[in-house]
Amino acid sequence: MANPLQLEVNGKRYTVKYQGDTPLLYVLRDELGLTGSKYGCGEGQCGACTVLLGGAPRRSCQIPVSAAAGRPIITIEGLEQNGKLHPVQQAFLDAGAFQCAYCTSGMIMSSLGLLKTNPNPSPADIVQGLQGNVCRCGTHPRIMEAVLKAAKVLREPGR
Repeated sequence: MANPLQLEVNGKRYTVKYQGDTPLLYVLRDELGLTGSKYGCGEGQCGACTVLLGGAPRRSCQIPVSAAAGRPIITIEGLEQNGKLHPVQQAFLDAGAFQCAYCTSGMIMSSLGLLKTNPNPSPADIVQGLQGNVCRCGTHPRIMEAVLKAAKVLREPGR
């Protein structure tokens, strides 16, 4: 029998009834309608399902919903504020850092996690920080450009 769990997603509180071992990804997509996080491999290897859990990038396909209860969760849908894209989202758009865009949400969330811990990453830092995210379209040079641009914007005074 599923027990009620309290989730805080994108600043809103939700009560959900799922078995505790249900992957967070399924709850986000199926219960809350937040479909920006994608099911890729289901094994935590592709990064398409990445969300920020407690401020750190995590693969939502590998996190049991019970482990996410009581911790702030941010999905790609939670980045935009007042109709304005987050600087990382805007940088990806400006750089054309996607083709099919299946990986883009996970790339953006991992990039944001990286920039929270390293606001001035080198290209090698970016490669390392996005190591667990797969882009089959090969837009890696544009992804690199986007992360560097976002880092610069986020370092501006007043941010």
